Amino acid sequence: MIQVIGAGLAGCEAAWQIAEAGEEAELIEMKPARYSPAHKSPLFAELICSNSLKAARIESAAGLLKEEMRRLGSLLVECAQSCAVPAGGALAVDRGAFSSLVTKRVREHPRIHVREGVEVRELPREGIAIVATGPLTSDALAEKIRELCGGALSFFDAAAPIVTAESLDRTKIFCASRYDKGGDDAYLNCPFDKPSYEAFREALVEAERAPVHDFDVRDPKVYEGCMPIEILAQRGMDAMRYGPMKPVGLRDPATGHRPWAVVQLRREDREGTLYNLVGFQTNLKFGEQKRVFGMIPGLENAEFTRYGVMHRNTFLNSPALLNADFSMRERPELFFAGQITGVEGYMESAASGLMAGRNAVCRLRGEETWVLPRETMIGALSRYMAEGGESEFQPMGANFGVVPPLGMKIKDKRDRYAAFAERGLRAFTKYLEERGATAAHHENAGG
Repeated sequence: MIQVIGAGLAGCEAAWQIAEAGEEAELIEMKPARYSPAHKSPLFAELICSNSLKAARIESAAGLLKEEMRRLGSLLVECAQSCAVPAGGALAVDRGAFSSLVTKRVREHPRIHVREGVEVRELPREGIAIVATGPLTSDALAEKIRELCGGALSFFDAAAPIVTAESLDRTKIFCASRYDKGGDDAYLNCPFDKPSYEAFREALVEAERAPVHDFDVRDPKVYEGCMPIEILAQRGMDAMRYGPMKPVGLRDPATGHRPWAVVQLRREDREGTLYNLVGFQTNLKFGEQKRVFGMIPGLENAEFTRYGVMHRNTFLNSPALLNADFSMRERPELFFAGQITGVEGYMESAASGLMAGRNAVCRLRGEETWVLPRETMIGALSRYMAEGGESEFQPMGANFGVVPPLGMKIKDKRDRYAAFAERGLRAFTKYLEERGATAAHHENAGG
């Protein structure tokens, strides 16, 4: 039996791959006996920061990643597509429905044996195991990982607030997706003129922040992909207008013109009763969030069902510790998966769990492990995790900057991305053919 520690996205995907290969998986989760500072639900695969799984179309880095996962029999991609909510060109999900479905599927698999309410405090000393405890690994286990790995890196991650739809002033808000992609009901848009934007930015900069433990409150190390909006506001008057508040591709029907800036609200559930503030991760005190975000047009009387929070995330210095198949160099029977490896993003975490699960089975059977080609998105991220980049190792999400250059100049970005995706899927198919495998490599094995 292969042990999987942690029932987040990576752990659930790993356990599923093991079980689908015909092997027994023991999935250990400390909830509901103990929760991390950011987790609230007893369900598996809980989504914290956002309900968006990034771009859906294959001709994008995030879309290519999901297509590779789909072809490899990913449970998480299948569940996400079943629980999708309108989100323009992105794949976003109803969080509760998604976690419920993943939990149901995992629990019902006859070869996945779930142990709940068990906090693992020591790393397994024998057998094959996958550590998928996430960036909020419990203190006791995190200390053991530090001892084994010679230390760990940390950064701060932040989540955006969620508001109720019925509390919004729809007379000040318009429905639209940028460039009319994905239908008008995908996003609600709160438009600013220049004076109101500048007043809002000043309030953000001056607002009181919640204390951050163990780090310097004034200058915490923040991962760029989850930059708190108040820190972004400090970077300059127009920093937010070139970030989450960019108005490009939108026209306010009330004026007929593009707004000076805009806050987008994305549907949080299928019914459209909840919306999250896109890109508004924050560490402001709860009272300050209500006050400052109440300056957003249409949110003057907004009811917050969740305020933004900021928490410490931990990840390994993976290039010094892990192979590209997600196994430890010093202990090849021990695998790591998820954001603790330095992949950034929900589907990226699940993809690492998918590969760790498959490779744990290979290790058990004495077979060569899987490392997809560099031209694929999974392969590129696996190698980035194992080799690092030119500078200090930092979390990395799906992007075409980590894959090899095309070897030709394609000026149009859309055409260039399509070429990356086409090449990646060719390399993916060829790899499977050379291994004598199909995309559903483990499907129905042993069962």
